[in-house]
Amino acid sequence: MGKNRLEAFSDGVLAIIITIMVLELKVPHGSDLAALQPILPIFLSYVLSFIYIGIYWNNHHHLLKAAPRVSAAIMWANLHLLFWLSLFPFATGWMGENHFTSLPSAIYGAVLLFAAIAYYILQWLIIAEAGPHSKLAESFGRDWKGKLSPLLYASGIGLAFFRPWAAGCIYVLVALTWLIPDRRIERVVDDRAPERGD
Repeated sequence: MGKNRLEAFSDGVLAIIITIMVLELKVPHGSDLAALQPILPIFLSYVLSFIYIGIYWNNHHHLLKAAPRVSAAIMWANLHLLFWLSLFPFATGWMGENHFTSLPSAIYGAVLLFAAIAYYILQWLIIAEAGPHSKLAESFGRDWKGKLSPLLYASGIGLAFFRPWAAGCIYVLVALTWLIPDRRIERVVDDRAPERGD
């Protein structure tokens, strides 16, 4: 399978995930600001999840562009990632509907954690395909954000049972760290573009 086909399939799945999430936003039964108050937690959880899906879409795009080829293992790892991302609408809706209470917040954190692990597996397989001494492998360096994020998600899951608001702050903090553009993979793709046409 070509990289373009895998990327197109993944883009389609992510677009469907966003569509399902936005359908959870119900139109209020009033025309004043007070009518918006009941849906505010649902809207906030939607915004956070939309940002996360956007981050995954962006990084996934660069990662696949940098892949030398797509193996069967990479295809399965990509499906594994899409499985966890497909749970975002459920986790988002449950957390928003229940106003960020303990168990829904912990489940949301678990979905974030397993999606991060799935992305790491995909990343590791693509780096292995490129080779341990490739420019792609070197571009990741210590990858402090990739290693710190699962630890923060795990701490958020634990905190959700005592201080759900603190868990929410951790989830927002991780999203904010990933909003800062990561140019490492982009530089590898740019270096290869003239010779490979990526």
